[in-house]
Amino acid sequence: MPTKPELTAAPSAPAPCITLIGMAGAGKSTVGYALAQELGWALVDSDHLIEAVYGARLQDITDSLGKFAFLDTEAKVIAAIKAHRTVIATGGSVIYRDSAMNHLATLGPIVFIDVPFRLIEERIARNPERGIAMNPGEKLEDIFNERLALYTHYANLRCPAEGKNPAQCARWIREHLPKDFLRNDGGQG
Repeated sequence: MPTKPELTAAPSAPAPCITLIGMAGAGKSTVGYALAQELGWALVDSDHLIEAVYGARLQDITDSLGKFAFLDTEAKVIAAIKAHRTVIATGGSVIYRDSAMNHLATLGPIVFIDVPFRLIEERIARNPERGIAMNPGEKLEDIFNERLALYTHYANLRCPAEGKNPAQCARWIREHLPKDFLRNDGGQG
């Protein structure tokens, strides 16, 4: 009878993570899946973590809490992420809380999935149930313009995603990481 493998503690020097930021509809989850597959890493979608905490759809949570309480909740969920060798696909509003972004920066590089507004607008129109942290009366284009400066501020890399499929974005990200980045993950990347 085979023996059970021995469980060991997490390494004292954690291997890095890669965090994806960008607008709702930018493709963070699908690019994240492709990147995780390419690297042989795990994938965490922070929107799904929030849904799991509340047991509800993201838009229902946002509507119930209101924008600012939702942003505080999102930051708390992000700050609780303790991961290694993981691609983290975040919600588009994560950049509104320094505490969340500072925590993500400690985990590894942050990549902005840059998609022009016209494509974001088309994608969101196809999925109106998508959760977006916005107040009543706010316009999507105003939120896009407001967030653009924050995405640019926090990102270590800016992946120009227009015209690329998720696998091409994943390859672009991998090719643009610092040369020694993937060597620091125990040779597994």
